[in-house]
Amino acid sequence: MTESDDFVSRVLDVVDSIPPGRVMTYGGVAAQVGSRAARAVGQVMARYGSDVAWWRVIRAGGHPPICHEGQALPHYRAENTPLLTTKTDAAYRVDYAAARWSPPA
Repeated sequence: MTESDDFVSRVLDVVDSIPPGRVMTYGGVAAQVGSRAARAVGQVMARYGSDVAWWRVIRAGGHPPICHEGQALPHYRAENTPLLTTKTDAAYRVDYAAARWSPPA
């Protein structure tokens, strides 16, 4: 296994451990695996994240993954993830303060 394979597996393990209804940011996942590479976490999710709960990894502002807002919303609703919506409900964000998850030490 190469160093990059190890990074991929560690990222996917962290994402797989996020409970339903809870979220972590890309930066939070990176920190959990001992890195500061939030963008690298995003690349891992884009390439290898389809088999894990990818919607549980969000952008720092509470926004779902870019270009996956529509696919993520049914997952959030099914898991009762706390959401912040606009009056029109056309745009939404995850209520990060309420949904944030940190793995046990």
